[in-house]
Amino acid sequence: MNRTFGGGLASMELLRRTFTANGSLDEADNAGLVAVSRLTPGTNILAYCVGLGWSLHRWSGALSALVASSLPASLIICVLTAAIVRVDRYPAVRMVLAVAVLAATLLVFSSAASLLRPYLRRPALVRASIVAIVSGAMLLADVTPVRILLLSAALGAAISGSARPSDVE
Repeated sequence: MNRTFGGGLASMELLRRTFTANGSLDEADNAGLVAVSRLTPGTNILAYCVGLGWSLHRWSGALSALVASSLPASLIICVLTAAIVRVDRYPAVRMVLAVAVLAATLLVFSSAASLLRPYLRRPALVRASIVAIVSGAMLLADVTPVRILLLSAALGAAISGSARPSDVE
């Protein structure tokens, strides 16, 4: 049984190695599958598996890949959800879950702080503040997230021109 850690891209790489080693897939086909899977909304690895199944056996391959790549995880999630529903009434379980959520939240905020630290220095702080204020205003005005990202990127590019290394180091 193959297990991967690292998300969809690690799994795609393992599949690439396996299928190129047995001659079922070449590098050009793999590049096309990766590109299409990255552009497809949703889970990249699921799109990659369905595309790989299609390229090998058309409809039957695509459907088999869809079932094989989604059903086991779905069943595991159903079993875990049923287990949580049964044990959620115990205070000790609720405490463990609350601590886990708190730890995950702290990790996210810690990572965000590390990523933002270079932009919170004086030269970049003004630009970052303007982008944050405009993005927040667009969010409050019920502008869609995609438009917020596009407009924030355009605003950031317009304010900074070309990024100078001394501004973010």
